[in-house]
Amino acid sequence: MELDDIEKLLEKYFEASTTVAEEETLKAFFSQKKVPSHLEQYAPMFRYFSNAKEERFTKSVPLKPRKSYYKWISVAAVAVLAFGVYFGPNRYRDYQEQKEAEFAYQETRKALNLLAENFGRGTEKMAYLNQFEETKQKIYNNN
Repeated sequence: MELDDIEKLLEKYFEASTTVAEEETLKAFFSQKKVPSHLEQYAPMFRYFSNAKEERFTKSVPLKPRKSYYKWISVAAVAVLAFGVYFGPNRYRDYQEQKEAEFAYQETRKALNLLAENFGRGTEKMAYLNQFEETKQKIYNNN
């Protein structure tokens, strides 16, 4: 093959637009002993590709079974979800009842405080009545 054709094929190769047949032509060209000096830099690359294609992996790879924790994680998630569905509404209902009881307690406390306050005012008035009663008894006793 002519040198110009090889240079054009190299350009196409580096632009990734060559066909498999053209790549085989380049490999065959660069596997020769005599390569032009300005193209010698590409020869090791194509020789490597030719050699790498023939290499095979011959060692055995020991395969260890993987421990699957996904099953146990999913079982635990289902258990937590079932626990929440079973006990969740009761706990929420208890919480709501407790809140309502607390609210009722606070309202009753306010009402009783208001009542005690009013009784306190009434007690002050009763002190005047008691004093009036004592004075009246003194007047009756003196007569």
